Amino acid sequence: MNYSEAISWLYSTQTFGIKLGLENPTRLLREYLAFPRHTTKVIQVAGTNGKGSTCAFIDSLARATGSRTGLFTSPHLVSYRERIQVSGQQMPEETIAKGLSELRELVKDWEHHPTFFELTLALAMRYFYEQECELIVLEVGMGGRFDATTVVPSDVAVLTPVDLDHQQWLGDTLTAIAGEKSAIFREGKPAISAPQAPEAARVIEQTANQTRSPLTWISEPLRGYPLGLLGEHQASNAAVALEALYAAGFEMNYDVVLSGLSKATHPGRFEIISPNEDQSIILDIAHNPHATRSLVASLRKHFPKQKPALIFGAAGSKEIDPMLEMLEEVAGEIHFTPINSPRSTQTDTLFEHTPEQGKERCRQHSNVKAALLACEKAPLVLVTGSAFLVGETKALLEESEHLASSQ
Repeated sequence: MNYSEAISWLYSTQTFGIKLGLENPTRLLREYLAFPRHTTKVIQVAGTNGKGSTCAFIDSLARATGSRTGLFTSPHLVSYRERIQVSGQQMPEETIAKGLSELRELVKDWEHHPTFFELTLALAMRYFYEQECELIVLEVGMGGRFDATTVVPSDVAVLTPVDLDHQQWLGDTLTAIAGEKSAIFREGKPAISAPQAPEAARVIEQTANQTRSPLTWISEPLRGYPLGLLGEHQASNAAVALEALYAAGFEMNYDVVLSGLSKATHPGRFEIISPNEDQSIILDIAHNPHATRSLVASLRKHFPKQKPALIFGAAGSKEIDPMLEMLEEVAGEIHFTPINSPRSTQTDTLFEHTPEQGKERCRQHSNVKAALLACEKAPLVLVTGSAFLVGETKALLEESEHLASSQ
């Protein structure tokens, strides 16, 4: 298979849906010879918000020490290749095609076919092995206890802020969700956590006691360093990332930390694109109230006197009422669009959930391109509500092909 054919086959496996369980990915990594070398350090990152940014900081800091790193994240925004990187370079198309061809042959007769996410993890882990990575950073896809990444033995477990999300899979309370996510703690291995709500913190403490994991709470954001990622919450993510690397045994002086934090990049996290000298477009994948609150704080800090034109789209299960309530306060015009997902919320529904005082400023569009055209004269535009929406917008702005995935 060439790259296009390989990706088409992989995307066809999305029909197998999401399967939370460790038997299939364990078999897949074992038979594909994709477990890490004994000398390779592994940091696994779970949480609801800030996982990707924290992984980006960990990866950038480790590279600043001169280490060869493997970074596994999801979802991608524009290109599938974003998910698998070695020392900042995306996995080559020809290597992906070769790996997926091997995986298709391996699993063709399996009774329980691996999912899109499980296959992507196997592809990444084999690549990291072949590239002799000294550190692997794994972003959990969903939850933790039964996420495919949990079959990889880790040296450090990291928890970013836990909030309500994926309740149909993880439970309806912070207590239940914190239990699922803290299940990534390994016996006797260090665990690092960002600040949590009291009910989540209690569960995390209990899990750490059960696994005898030395637990470090990061209560203060990191100050005094320029960060490559904008956003008020990024100083907290940076502090968690720094402690995770110390726990993994990395030694870093001031210059290494300065370089690593300042060079960190992660698309779609308060990312500012200027298509021309008269306009700035902020792309942020905030898709729940906690992330939206951080986004609004960042907007008020960096653009205190401007009300951006808002382009908003969401998936059906998201808590759009509190999100729209916060965004309406800081937005000028409000533009609703469907997103490229079967779960897209209809624009009529978004309008109905808009606070009354903002409804007269709302317009509905049939697609993202139409919404962008309606905002072409706005000096500042904010695109948020969904990773699907941000990915499609980014692809349009960069004139790239956009291929979204459900996992």
